[in-house]
Amino acid sequence: MTARHDVVIVGAGPVGLLLGCLLARRGTDVVVLERDATPSARTRAVGIHPPGLAALAAAGVGDEIVEEAVPIRGGTALCRGRWIGALAFARPVLSLAQNRTEALLEARLSALAPTALRRGAAVVGIRAVADGVEIATEGERMVARTLVGADGTRSLVRGQAGIEWERFDDDVGFVMADADDETGSPATALLHLEPEGVVESFPLPGARRRWVVRTDSRVSVDREGFAALVRERAGTDLDPASLGEPSSFAARQRIAGTFARGRIALVGDAAHEVSPIGGQGMNLGWLDARAFAAAVAGTDPDVADPWAAYAQARRRVAVRAMRRARFNMAMGAPLSGAALRGRNLAVRILSSAPFRRTMTGAFTMRGL
Repeated sequence: MTARHDVVIVGAGPVGLLLGCLLARRGTDVVVLERDATPSARTRAVGIHPPGLAALAAAGVGDEIVEEAVPIRGGTALCRGRWIGALAFARPVLSLAQNRTEALLEARLSALAPTALRRGAAVVGIRAVADGVEIATEGERMVARTLVGADGTRSLVRGQAGIEWERFDDDVGFVMADADDETGSPATALLHLEPEGVVESFPLPGARRRWVVRTDSRVSVDREGFAALVRERAGTDLDPASLGEPSSFAARQRIAGTFARGRIALVGDAAHEVSPIGGQGMNLGWLDARAFAAAVAGTDPDVADPWAAYAQARRRVAVRAMRRARFNMAMGAPLSGAALRGRNLAVRILSSAPFRRTMTGAFTMRGL
């Protein structure tokens, strides 16, 4: 017989796991399907903003996150070693490796619903049926009253639902690596707004720090090459022996044409790919999850377009977040001459008292 469930979530990344926890906590019959048999070791996302922490607390893992994370209490902008602006956060941004956050969420989901997470279950097809959505994996079939795609930027769910994937901005290249933190600023994010492009660094647990360098194209460098990039651009000496393996990535901005179609809804990176500069993509997905869990509690999935209100509201928020990310990217672009001086003056003005609360709110995701 075909198994039937209230909600099936495809993808057990940080957003899919959080949504699973929120629904299980409400007593929803939820299943989370993940193609990978073992948890990912990737640590790309590290920032947990105050609204994201509130969503994690709603799932019951807030205290564990706070205990393990490092607080980032402010940010300082520099250019050629000179101070040009600073912000202090009334509520800190927390820094914790993504794989550790996922482990805490997975343990919580296991406690709430021991059989909800099914690893090694690769979805191969979906189709609408009279009473929901049929999902085929390599080993079984099931029917969900609602199917949620939390399966990332290359979402199979989004593709098979026929939902468009729209470009919001051009891609920009970066390279990143983690190193021992010898900056003397263990609670401060540092933004080196250099003529050649931004160099950012963020505290990590274990007295480490993540360094991110804008390159404007995908580059491959070894540890010595990465250390040289940071030294040449930001004037900071990193010990290559303390560096993790550098990795390059493209900062992209993409958005789904709609966040829901029929009984299929999208959350997180399946719905929007937000530039990681500013660290808001994962948190935006958590806010999607919290909004969708609330919608499940108050919506009959059998009506026409049950998730239309969710889709419209969250897409508006995603567009707003992408505009903020566009501003962040522009502030970190390579500049020279009068444009560089103008950008640095703008940073000084925006970090001054009249604008400080607005800028702090933008960096800590207030209003999203």
